[in-house]
Amino acid sequence: MYRENYINSLRAELLEMVAEVLTPVALNHGYSEVPLETNIKWRPQVLVLGNYSSGKSMLINDFIGADIQATGQAPTDDSFTVITYDDKYDNDPVQVTEERDGKVLLNDPEYPFESLKKHGQRFAAHFRLKKVNAPFLKNLAIIDTPGMLDSITERDRGYNYQEVIGDFAQIADLVLVLFDPHKAGTVREAHASLRDTLPARTFEDRILYVLNRIDECASMVDLLRVYGTLCWNLSQITGRKDIPMIHLTYSPRAAEKTGQSEHNSQFLQYLENQRDELKHAVLQAPRHRLDHLATFVETHSERLSHLLEGMISYRKKTRNFRLKTGLIGFLSGILCGLASFPAMMLIPMLGGLDQMLQCFISGGVALIALLFWSSVIQKRLFKRFHNKWMDDLVNLTPLETQTRRDSWASIQDLLHANLDKSQGKFSLGSIKQEYSAIRKIHEKGSKEIRDALNELSTLKADI
Repeated sequence: MYRENYINSLRAELLEMVAEVLTPVALNHGYSEVPLETNIKWRPQVLVLGNYSSGKSMLINDFIGADIQATGQAPTDDSFTVITYDDKYDNDPVQVTEERDGKVLLNDPEYPFESLKKHGQRFAAHFRLKKVNAPFLKNLAIIDTPGMLDSITERDRGYNYQEVIGDFAQIADLVLVLFDPHKAGTVREAHASLRDTLPARTFEDRILYVLNRIDECASMVDLLRVYGTLCWNLSQITGRKDIPMIHLTYSPRAAEKTGQSEHNSQFLQYLENQRDELKHAVLQAPRHRLDHLATFVETHSERLSHLLEGMISYRKKTRNFRLKTGLIGFLSGILCGLASFPAMMLIPMLGGLDQMLQCFISGGVALIALLFWSSVIQKRLFKRFHNKWMDDLVNLTPLETQTRRDSWASIQDLLHANLDKSQGKFSLGSIKQEYSAIRKIHEKGSKEIRDALNELSTLKADI
């Protein structure tokens, strides 16, 4: 209980940090369209991906301990299903206690799915939530997904499947990628997900590869052959020289129905620890959520501070430019005024003007020259100055490390949009205040978070 309370306390502190410091800056400068905490405020989430025959729903049912999701060899469910906990019926048999459709779910502020509305009505029609009174779900939610296929296209689905997968992967704390013995290779959608989508939207250590339905292998030799084939295919797709770890599992409940567990019990008995390890890894989602939140704070504070740093650098350059050209304009106006004074003395018809009037006229000439400079010449010079820096934003901030270069790549376009819109007309003091607050979070806050996570790792789960 102490460990659970400690996790909840850390999570609350992180969310408060994001809501009070990062979100206002992000919204103010167009870094995000919704509060940053929207996607991380809910419970830990486990995203389950795989080919249509990989047994995703079967594995989920085995975790939960009841037939919540439809199963079958052919594609049986083309919906994204969020399965979460309902504590109102703890003493009843495990069952679905409530269902909500996508249209309601996407507009409910209780859930972190508001940003998914961009995928349109077809996606909303294939999105739903189930509440289940299963103890397994007390501290996490599972997201079941439509099976990946070879020939299906965006037109067939009615939405961009890879984009949706990417958005879910970005907010998930753990991603399970399932394969089955009959398709140890990967279909086209799985290939695209593993090669492009997941690497771009989540971290490698949040992805677990799972070979499911191993009870359908005829023998240990058959299992080793399938395992080797999958390892080879994954190494080719991911481009990794090291072979990613692959968890082995199956559903005893499903195997009993088909008689496979009794037939293959000679080798399955040696792999029970694999099933337990996978289940334990999934139950660690709350711990992953803390690491996810810490990384979230570190990443977005780094990017926001880099954005503000670029704005501060540009604002200082525009201030110096305006001071320099303003001084030139002022001196030019004075010179024009002084030059007009003796010129009037040379005009016979003005020779009788008294000195006071001559000074007044010279001052007017100086003022006109200054106004012309500031309203015409200085504007043209600033436009050239602005365009030069818009084409050379990369030199506004130092990019001495790969982390800085990665950060720059993520905010360069946003910085360009902010500077082009404002033309440098924003308060340097306000930006400096925002920058100071963000840097404090990035440098001090992230260190405190990591120290707390290290302390958490020393606590036993049953404390």
